Amino acid sequence: MNFIASIQLLCTLICLFTKGAKYQKTSLIQVRGQGRGFSSSSNSFYNLDPSISKLNPWYITGFADGESSFVVSIVKSNVSNKWNIQAFFSIRLHSRDIDLLHKINSFFGVGRVYIKSESTASYVVSSIKDIYNVIIPHFDKYPLHTRKQADFLLFKSVVDLINKGEHLTPEGFNKILGIKCSLNKGLNEELTQSFPNVKPVDKPVVELSKIKDSAWLSGFVEAEGCFYVSLYKSVASKTGYAARLEFILSQHNLDQEFMKSLVEYLGCGYIKTYKNKSWVEFVVAKSKDVHNIIIPFFTKYPLQGTKKLDFADFVKVAELMKVKAHLTQDGIEKIQIIKKGMNKGR
Repeated sequence: MNFIASIQLLCTLICLFTKGAKYQKTSLIQVRGQGRGFSSSSNSFYNLDPSISKLNPWYITGFADGESSFVVSIVKSNVSNKWNIQAFFSIRLHSRDIDLLHKINSFFGVGRVYIKSESTASYVVSSIKDIYNVIIPHFDKYPLHTRKQADFLLFKSVVDLINKGEHLTPEGFNKILGIKCSLNKGLNEELTQSFPNVKPVDKPVVELSKIKDSAWLSGFVEAEGCFYVSLYKSVASKTGYAARLEFILSQHNLDQEFMKSLVEYLGCGYIKTYKNKSWVEFVVAKSKDVHNIIIPFFTKYPLQGTKKLDFADFVKVAELMKVKAHLTQDGIEKIQIIKKGMNKGR
């Protein structure tokens, strides 16, 4: 029996013996120790060559600052009518970035990657042992830079209570309720109605953090950045159009002071705010800054997910503009074609 047939048989047996309790909820079966994952829905393998799966730990933290979630779930059991508490670390992405999720999985060595739908995939670590021994030590050593650090500290305190078994006591349960009130979006409607007198703990005060490693910024941009090509009408141009390259990094306005530090760190750009909006943007739009700072930076500290394809197209347009091709009709048409295949058009 060849390898593929063996895995297919294994998947079938798993589904039979578990009666769908775990593995039929997802189309992804992860094969540990083989360096690859098998998708039962597409019958395809994801290449997880160890030589290309190593990520810089600061890149991981930067990416987590943008895309990760530190979650504490409190759900009432339908069987015992008791409240069950679970903590898990997760990263949810478009399924086209499943290779990046596998790289992150390989980096930590714990957790699993799941295909949730045709467009969504997730990396999840739900084992308290793995969270306590692997995930938390990583973020202690390579700390988050944004306000998400406060959520991490609250999450860490819950994991510590669960690890000690205190979540099984009324006192421990109430402590976790108070922590969850201040974590992420707080208590849901069911918990709010069930525990109306719970007192939220104070959210940890997080001091403004300076970027400690350029790989952090590469990871953060992978999560929150955009390489944008702007084409707009211009009466000053013979073609009737002008082109501009913009590097944009978005974040919640609670992190506005941290975003301002990017101007100093990179030596370019500005902060753009919006009325009645909950986010701010760090923008680099000057041609010389894009060519002399942004492109060299991400060439030296490369992106790892599908956003590297957008960066590659961004560079193509920059090269066309460097030789003044954007001033010709043929050049504008080439840029239009590249632009259509970038970002949401990919």
